[in-house]
This record gives sequence, structure tokens and C-alpha cells, in this order.
Amino acid sequence: MSETTTAKHVSFLEYKGKYKGILGWIFSTDHKRVGLLYLYTMLVFFSIAAILGLLMKIQLIAPGYTIMGPQTYNSMFTVHGIIMIFIIVVPGLPAVFGNFFLPLMIGAKDVAFPRLNLASWWIYIIGILVVLSSQFLGGWPDTGWTFYAPYSFRTPANVLPALFGAFILGFSSILTGINFVVTIHRMRAPGMTWLKMPLFPWTLYATAWIQVLATPVIGITLLLTVMERVLGVGVFDPALGGDPILYQHLFWIYSHPAVYIMILPGMGAISEILPVFSRKSIYGYKAIVLSSLAIAFVGYFVWGHHMFTSGMSGRALYAFSFLTFLVAIPSAIKVFNWVATIHKGSLNLQTPFYWATSFIFVFMIGGLTGLVLGSLATNVHVHDTHFVVAHFHFIVFGGTGYAFMAALHYWFPKMFGRMYDASWANIGWATFFGGFLTLYLPMFALGLQGMPRRYYDYLPEFHTGNIISSLGAILMIAGALIVITNLVRSSRHGEKVTGKNPWGGRTLEWESDTPPTLENWDEIPKVTEGPYDYK
Repeated sequence: MSETTTAKHVSFLEYKGKYKGILGWIFSTDHKRVGLLYLYTMLVFFSIAAILGLLMKIQLIAPGYTIMGPQTYNSMFTVHGIIMIFIIVVPGLPAVFGNFFLPLMIGAKDVAFPRLNLASWWIYIIGILVVLSSQFLGGWPDTGWTFYAPYSFRTPANVLPALFGAFILGFSSILTGINFVVTIHRMRAPGMTWLKMPLFPWTLYATAWIQVLATPVIGITLLLTVMERVLGVGVFDPALGGDPILYQHLFWIYSHPAVYIMILPGMGAISEILPVFSRKSIYGYKAIVLSSLAIAFVGYFVWGHHMFTSGMSGRALYAFSFLTFLVAIPSAIKVFNWVATIHKGSLNLQTPFYWATSFIFVFMIGGLTGLVLGSLATNVHVHDTHFVVAHFHFIVFGGTGYAFMAALHYWFPKMFGRMYDASWANIGWATFFGGFLTLYLPMFALGLQGMPRRYYDYLPEFHTGNIISSLGAILMIAGALIVITNLVRSSRHGEKVTGKNPWGGRTLEWESDTPPTLENWDEIPKVTEGPYDYK
């Protein structure tokens, strides 16, 4: 029997091809290995960014100089933001779980373009290395992750590697989006019509279009900023006749849709988990599909709410405020459907369910406080305060991070063929959840009191809230450490999963072997019913 014929019956984790060891992974075109390469890379850089965040909170535990000065603080929150946004949160769920599970969930043997998929990861790594090179070519940048003009091309700090690295990372996102669109269009299993496709692939589909259409805008913007710094072209520089407000428009035209690149796949993962652990069909399948597409579409038109204090016409202000409230409607539809799915369900209280329900909780807080920022009257008072920091982290880190952890615990048995320690997993979740709320809830109060963001120091009246918040950071990092340690240990030494479907899921990935074989299926499955038909 040929090697290829034999290999398809072998777990992808055990397959030995042309290359051995680490080379067998970094040159593999198997979508599952590419997904795990993203996962391992993100865990490393999440740890680095989390440590930087903890150091910042230690600096803010008391007024004045604690462990660092203002320049170090500026560099630290810049690198923390660049890593978290461009390296972890934006690629996040699509790169890891989209790569691993999209073909499995639609009954395909791989993505449409396997070599392009591997190239996307290589481009991702090259972008990271370029960003990191700034440390060895003059020190970290200090502009914040938004690279606002004109400071980004006037600061003496070394901004160019970070700008160019973020530009390169955008290509990885675009190529992944193209791959997913073609895969979903062309490679669904026989019988899997659009309305029989699971919700996670639906959200990947909506996200992929945002990646393809919106990412070039930020790429051009970052490239223009590089040209401003190197050539002095005068697009954004007011001293040369440019307009720095134009930079903000271009940046947020991408960066607000990017919020939905981050959150939509997370919503899809939550929509997969809740029916399984409620033993009910998802409530309002079509409504969730349409709301995902609506979020992707309307999300293109709300960027201006980041700029209410920058100077716009009254009509533009009213329009962006209205659209901000409008985009909340499809998100509210999803929350209603999730709660309705849980209602009167036969609940199986496992770790993925805890992460999923806590996602709903923190996402609702983030969404409701987003309406405070979307309202013109209140935005003026809390703009650029810690209120914005709290809202941002409840949506981006709370929403995406909780969904990522929910998905990782849900699909972990399928990915590694082993089960994690449930007791430690639950302890890690509870510690993380408590720490997260203790860290970020006081920031809402600090923002309402007027404490500005991005400052390394503060007035004495803000001391109490900062002490509580800093202690919450320590607790949350402890929870993250428990979770990651448990998962890493269990991936090698956890109890082996018996059978294909430990959770009783109804979607196609649970019909493949555990862990999946190299080509996923001996025969492509035929779909005859919906993905959530619990009898």
C-alpha cells in the first residue's frame, strides 16, 4: 500500500511525511497542523503581552513612579497593543479554529488552497519578526497601537519596523479570508446547502469578506505612514499641507470592521457550544445567520464613532451615532437567541459551557457600554478616559478571549485526542473570570470620574480604583496560567478520549476520527439534515 493511502488512516498528529520533527510541522500543508501552528504562536505571544499588561497595572497600583517611567510605559502599552491586536486578536479564532475545523465542519478534506494556507502562516511569522526587530534596531515604538499621525512620523522612537510588520501581517489576513471564501463556496459536502451549514462556518464566511475588503485599507494607511516618515510625502502631515484627521478616518474604516473580524467567529463558536451543552437545537438559526451578515455589512459604516471629538459636521455626528445604535441590533438578536437556546435546556455543566455563558455576560456589558460611547452627549465626557479602556477590553479581550477559551476547551478533545483535567479547568475559569471583572469593572468608575487613559501616573483621588484594578490583573493572570498549564499538560498526558464524540455534538467534525486522520475522511460524508437536530 502506498504511503499516501496508508497516511490517510493515520492521525495527523502522528503522520511522518517528507520532513521529520519541527520541519514536518512548519512545512506541512495540512490545515489542522497550520491551525495548531497559529495556536502555539499565539499562546507564546499572548503570554508576552499579558506580562506587559501586568507590568503596566503594577505601575498604576500607586500614584507616581512605581516600576517604570513615562517613556517605558508608552513603549510597553504600544507593544502590548500591537501584539494583542495584530498578532493575537485579529487572526485569533479564524486562524486557529477556522483553519482546523472549517474543512471538518463542511465535510472537506482540506481548505481550497493548502499551500496558500501555509504561506499565510509564514507571512504571519515574518510580520511578527519584523515587528520584534524594532527592539534590536533602536528600541520599541511609543505611538500606541493606533500609530496616530502626526506623532507616528515625528517621534524619535523606532516606529518603522512596527508599521511595516503590521503591514505584512495584513497580507496573512487577506490570504486567509480568500481561502475561506473559496473553501465554503466550492467544497461543502454533498447535501450541505447554505442553510444546512453550521453557524461557525457562517461567521467565518462573514469574517472572511471583511478580511478581504477592509484589510487593504489599513495596509495602504500604514504604508502611507511609512512614506510620511521616510519620504515626507505630506498626506497626513499638517506641516506639509496634509490632514491628520484623514489618517483617523482611514485607520478606523478598517479597525472598526476589524472588531467584527475578532468577534464574529467568537459568536459562531458560542453558537456551536450552547446547543451541545443545552441538548437543544439552536434557537433562530436563520436569524443568527442573517444577523452575522448584517453585522459584517453595517460594521463598515460606524467607524466615525471613534472620532466624535476629532471634529466632524453635525450631520456626520448624528449619522455615525445612529449607525452605532443600529449595529447593536443584530448583536442583540444573537444574545436573545443564545439565551433562548439555554432556556429550558437539559444543561450539561462543563467547562466550555462556563466559558460560553460568561462570554454572554461580558459581551453584554461591553455592548451596553458601547451605546454609552455611541451617544454623542455621553461620549464627549468619557472620550479618552479609562471608561473607553474598560469597554474596549470587555468587547475585544472579554468577548474574543472568552470565546477563544470556550472554543479551545470545546474542541480540545477532537484536536488532541485527550481530555483536560476538568477540575483544574473550572478553577482556572473561575479565577480568570473573577480577576477579569475585578480588573476592568473599576475602570468604568475611573473613567466616569475623569481619569485619562494612556497615562503612567494619576491624581490621588483615582488611587482606590487603581489598587482594585491592579489586584484584579494579578488574579486574572493567575487564572490564565492555570488554564494554559492545564491544557498544555493535558495535550500530552491527559486521559485519552474514547470514541469520536465526547460531548454529543451533531456537527460533522464530531463524525471524524479523534484526533482526525490526515485527510479527515475516507469518504466525503453526505448531509441529510441540519447541524443542530437534537431529537
